[in-house]
Amino acid sequence: MADDSTRLLMLIDDEPAQSRLITALAAREGWRVLVVGDAETAIATLGTRQGMQLSAIILDQWVPGDDACSLIEELKARRPAMPILMLTTSASPLLAVEAMRAGATDYLVKPVAPDRLMTALRSATKHEAPKHELQPLTEKMPAVLDFDAMIGTSQSFRAALANAAKAARGHASVLIEGETGTGKEMLVRAMHSASTRSKSSLRIINIGGVPANSIESVLFGHEQNAFPGAFDRQIGALQHCDGGTLVLDEIDRLAPQLQEVLAEALTSGIVRPVGAKHGFRVDVRLLAASNIPLADLVAAGHFDPGLYKAVSSTRIVLPPLRERQGDISALTRHFLSRIGEQPGLRALSISDAALSLLSAYDWPGNVRQLQAVLFRAAVFCDNETLTVESFPQLSELLGECDTPLDPLHEGVGVMLYTPDGNLRPLEEIEADVIRLAIGHYRGRMTEVARRLGIGRSTLYRKLGDLGIGDAA
Repeated sequence: MADDSTRLLMLIDDEPAQSRLITALAAREGWRVLVVGDAETAIATLGTRQGMQLSAIILDQWVPGDDACSLIEELKARRPAMPILMLTTSASPLLAVEAMRAGATDYLVKPVAPDRLMTALRSATKHEAPKHELQPLTEKMPAVLDFDAMIGTSQSFRAALANAAKAARGHASVLIEGETGTGKEMLVRAMHSASTRSKSSLRIINIGGVPANSIESVLFGHEQNAFPGAFDRQIGALQHCDGGTLVLDEIDRLAPQLQEVLAEALTSGIVRPVGAKHGFRVDVRLLAASNIPLADLVAAGHFDPGLYKAVSSTRIVLPPLRERQGDISALTRHFLSRIGEQPGLRALSISDAALSLLSAYDWPGNVRQLQAVLFRAAVFCDNETLTVESFPQLSELLGECDTPLDPLHEGVGVMLYTPDGNLRPLEEIEADVIRLAIGHYRGRMTEVARRLGIGRSTLYRKLGDLGIGDAA
């Protein structure tokens, strides 16, 4: 592969505007872009001197149309190790399945966000990158906007959901912290759905995905001719979300001078567009998210204390998946159920040995990575059950894991006796039955309560009393 300083990307696209955008975005990451307008030219280019220097290919589905998967197969046949990313306007999982089976590395829905494009390129081309099986997919299945769709019984996770459910009904700003892939976006969508502003606008902006010289206009707007290139008046996100909710992801990446401006706007409720002579009063609820603890950045002098105070009326921390290993079984069954509902796929079960293998991995990409691994495995599974053989790269990394699942933690059974042959305390058995039910019904707490013959409030009380987790 070419050195990072000379990485060459071939873009198969016949849309000039999109080609210019992708070329500009890639250039920010040190890529040179070779644009070709049709499939025949792309194939011919592989045999040229430039073609031999390629590090990745991006294909717009509309260029070859219905033959997109055929072109991917042709490109992979000529360059088996070449990462290929497909752009499409279709959110259909069926197309994603077909593209992956043809050999696509990743799948992006247009209009593609800059940060998602860059993440996909980095994941596909970084040195010593993990095998495809362990790479996170850029696009994922549509999220269910409900707290019940967030699966898990670990105490730290249930506590985070409890705080989020309580905060959702309020009006104050909320700060959500957690590693990439822990479910921050899903949580903010669930909070908005459960809030009194659910019928109003919701806008999510990833600070890291917006060019530094544009972020002020994106947030605050600008007047016509406010600066060179400002040909039209633009309404900013804060004003656009008046009465609704604005989510700022990776808020830690906001420039220091804008941190102060945003803090003042949130405190006063007045938003002043760039170049405007006066401001506008707005009623916006801000949900901020960060992969890095903001308190640490404040202490180090890298984040404005005023903005931290303004966004952290409630602070919620989502734990990484490695700290909630007992949830992997329930998450796996939940994802497999949802994957089986997608066009082109079917319902699959999973063996205990395969679950043990999944539980042994530390999941640096967290829940998002687990979902991507299961999706890829389902795409290429010819049987009715996922086995250890369905995850060859994990087996290679960890070695085959033949140890049966611990029934006390993975929800596949209930042990009645202690090792000395005596009955276990009723309280411990009841806790295991509840864990079993939560895993079996994939964390749908209303269904768990109904099947156990108790009320939902009683179930949550028992979760707290038995030390399983806090009520949400």
